[in-house]
Amino acid sequence: MGENRISQSLLKERGLKNTKHRTTILEFLKDIRQPVTAEQIYCNLKEKNISINLSTVYRTLETLSDKELILRHSVAGESKALFEYNNRIHKHYLICIGCKKILSVENCPLHEYEKILEKNTDFLITGHKLDVYGYCPECQKKGLAGSLSKD
Repeated sequence: MGENRISQSLLKERGLKNTKHRTTILEFLKDIRQPVTAEQIYCNLKEKNISINLSTVYRTLETLSDKELILRHSVAGESKALFEYNNRIHKHYLICIGCKKILSVENCPLHEYEKILEKNTDFLITGHKLDVYGYCPECQKKGLAGSLSKD
């Protein structure tokens, strides 16, 4: 019950009305700790016997994303966006091209590079995003990486 109060408080802080669907989706994303598609959220809620339409999931995700309560990720070569709870922790991702597994990388290698870029360009950098694509160990074992070589 305490978790729901936190979500309800976050919704209120962002000027959003507290609804069952918003709270439920926000809690699901907070608990899962990995980016997921709208369809995965929808299926999970249906498995829990929560009555919701896929279109409601999409609308709710759009609203929560607009208010920066969740993050929306676009993966190159994929038509479906991924969503995750915005816990305000800066991270990057390793994305497997084979199985679409996503692993977060907690340590950011770009902060020092940002400082160098700012100094060299007089550009005020406010943030960045880095996704690294490749093949996870399981997909490599299955031969999905083919004869790729690192250059």
